[in-house]
Amino acid sequence: YGSEKRMAPVESYVRVSNEPIYEIGEITFPHILMIFHPQCITHGKSYTNPFYYGLKKEGVVLINSNTPMNLDPDQAAELKDLNAKIYYLPATKMSLDVAGIDLATNMAMVGAIGAITGLTNLEACGEAVKDRFLGKGFVVSGGTAALDSVVERKFKKKAELIEKNLAVVKAAWDYAVDNGWTLGASSMADQTTKAAKAMA
Repeated sequence: YGSEKRMAPVESYVRVSNEPIYEIGEITFPHILMIFHPQCITHGKSYTNPFYYGLKKEGVVLINSNTPMNLDPDQAAELKDLNAKIYYLPATKMSLDVAGIDLATNMAMVGAIGAITGLTNLEACGEAVKDRFLGKGFVVSGGTAALDSVVERKFKKKAELIEKNLAVVKAAWDYAVDNGWTLGASSMADQTTKAAKAMA
């Protein structure tokens, strides 16, 4: 993540399925986009132009922003034609308010996207957070290890770290539910399962 902190863009790809996943590499036609830094849009720092290039019809865009963004009119029209669902989550603010540190922004994004899509539940998100910090043979890269060191200095005990991260996940989950963002447990899950079967 060092390059991203110097304002160079970073992209990550995640595949989620209840079927075995054999495909690796970048995802060119995603169902979901999560924009952790709105500058990727406002400063044109995305790898793709426009930032939603390849988004499937009825796709989901979750943007870490305190307020809705003024998208380019042409882009807004294209997203409308795609029937894309765009959500603005104050993830960094939520992380600071709940955990006292902005490094839990990703936890807020995970909590919200879980609630929006129905691809997981709050309990499973909580277990994933515990696995991440307590380990299950988890291997970290140098960058992640350095980040962990910063986080652990802030929270002296792992139990406190886990508790704060879980609180951020839950706060974002509740925020999504309270704002009526849930698509229903079957909608996005059905799309993703169909896509996985088509690739198998």
